[in-house]
Amino acid sequence: MTSLNEYERRQVAEAIARVERRTDAQLVTVLARRADDYAYLPLFWAAILALALPGLLHGLLAWPGVRGLLVANILLFIGLCLLLRSPRLAPMLIPAALRRWRASSLAHQQFREQNLQGTKGGTGVLIFVAEAERHVEILVDQGIAHLLDAKARAMMVARFTEQVRQGRILQGFVECIEACGELLCEHVPRTHTRNELPNRLVILD
Repeated sequence: MTSLNEYERRQVAEAIARVERRTDAQLVTVLARRADDYAYLPLFWAAILALALPGLLHGLLAWPGVRGLLVANILLFIGLCLLLRSPRLAPMLIPAALRRWRASSLAHQQFREQNLQGTKGGTGVLIFVAEAERHVEILVDQGIAHLLDAKARAMMVARFTEQVRQGRILQGFVECIEACGELLCEHVPRTHTRNELPNRLVILD
């Protein structure tokens, strides 16, 4: 997974500073390595398969017997737990919908935790990336939500998502910040000097 060094993180912070010199909006960027470790999924699938497969054989062939069925459940559960925790297999167990839901939930959580809903005039903007899930989300506070073009934001998200897939996280952040800046400067121009929130890139390991 991509790891931005200190110099690259400063580039993100400088891009935010450039935009905020021209708008009253307050931008925050967050990069999460992953939205969840999904450690429970191998156990979940192991339990389902360990119950279903011996049970299916017992129902169709009357084998194994009741005692053997219990032993098969236990042994199969242990074996599957070890097998499905493999780095190669584990990602295949995560449904795409679950990945999107966990990443989006973390984005909204970060919007609250970074105090983006507490800015003067409701001008907070969050650019969020969950790298492992290849999920990008741009969240804006209610004070400016109606001023920003949803279609334009969707295009920025699509562009940034493709850059995340290609491993170009830094370029994606800088381009997305600048693209957001063009919209923000048009609809939320700078009227006074203030910097309510830190410009640094927030990293969630």
